[in-house]
Amino acid sequence: MRRLLADLGWWQDPAPQPPSVHLEQTLAVLRKFGWCQSLDTTVTGRLCIRGAQNVLEKTGHVTPANRDKAIGYMQQALAQAGITMQFFAWNDLPDQQFSAVEALLARAARLARENGE
Repeated sequence: MRRLLADLGWWQDPAPQPPSVHLEQTLAVLRKFGWCQSLDTTVTGRLCIRGAQNVLEKTGHVTPANRDKAIGYMQQALAQAGITMQFFAWNDLPDQQFSAVEALLARAARLARENGE
């Protein structure tokens, strides 16, 4: 785990980040190690959105409270697109594409920044 985060340049002094940065870091983890569906983490190291969030929380890069706020921004972004399901269920839709996941995380990060978070 340390090596994974050191490769991203985040291990030296992990500090809890606000929701906008947490969402950006979640996207960076998925881009670096690969995205998956149905499992938080695969045996080959790919992660779903929730799996990437788990890694960041367990290593001190986000507090549970700010992670919850980030989830709220993802849900808000989905709602603006007319989607009412939970982000993790949306992630696992059979026809889901990583480009849509990237767009969701980027939109949610923008929403968080617009709200000062």
